[in-house]
Amino acid sequence: MHRRQLSRALVLAPAALWLPPLARAQTLASLSNADATKGLKTALETGALTAVQVLGVQDGFLANPRVHIPLPGALQDASKFLRAIGQGQQIEELEVALNRAAENAVPMAKTLLVNAARSMTVADAKNILTGGETSVTDFFAERTRTPLAAQFLPAVRQATSRVGLAAKYDRIAGKAAGVGLLRQEDANIDQYVTRKALDGLYLVIGDEEKKIRQDPIGTGSAILQKVFGAIRR
Repeated sequence: MHRRQLSRALVLAPAALWLPPLARAQTLASLSNADATKGLKTALETGALTAVQVLGVQDGFLANPRVHIPLPGALQDASKFLRAIGQGQQIEELEVALNRAAENAVPMAKTLLVNAARSMTVADAKNILTGGETSVTDFFAERTRTPLAAQFLPAVRQATSRVGLAAKYDRIAGKAAGVGLLRQEDANIDQYVTRKALDGLYLVIGDEEKKIRQDPIGTGSAILQKVFGAIRR
C-alpha cells in the first residue's frame, strides 16, 4: 500500500465510527487492508499469549478472584454443611483440584489460539474494527471455543481423575441436577471445569484487548499503535 493511501486511511478510520452505514462502509473500504489485518492479528496473538501466561501457571485460577472456579451454587450450600461436620478439608481439596485442572489445561490453548489469529481474513478484520471493545475476543471465542473445549476436556479429566473426590463430586452433583438444584452442564466435574476454564481464558483475553484499545502506545508495538491509535483519534 502506498504511503499516501495509508495516511488517508488512518485519518478516515476514526471518523468512520460516526458515519451513516453507507458512508461508513465506503470509508472502511479505503482502510489499509494489510495494516488493519496485521494489527488485529497482532492484538489477537498478544491477548492470547498473555492470557496463557497469566492463567496457565500454578495459582493462575486459584488465586485470581476474577477467574477462580468455585463449586457450583448448590454444592456451595452443601459444602457449608460438610464443613460443619468436619469435612471442610475435603471440600477445600476439591475446589483446589478444580482450579489446578484448569491451570493445567490452559497452556494447551496456545497453538490453537495463535492459529486462529493468523487465519483472520480481511473481511474479519474490518468487522472487528467496527465492533465493540471486545470484538477481537468475540472473534476468538467464536472460532476457538468448541475446538478448545474438545482439547481441554481430556486434560481436565486426567487431572481430576487423580483426585479421589472427583467421583464423589459427580455422584453428588448428579443427584442435585436430577432434582433441579444444579444445571445439567454442571453435573459433571470435567465439563464444568472445562467451561469455567474457557470463560476465564476469554475474560483475560478481553482484558488485554481493552488495554490495547485504551493505550495502544503503551503496548510498544508499532502496528498496534498505528491501527488502534487511529481508531482512538
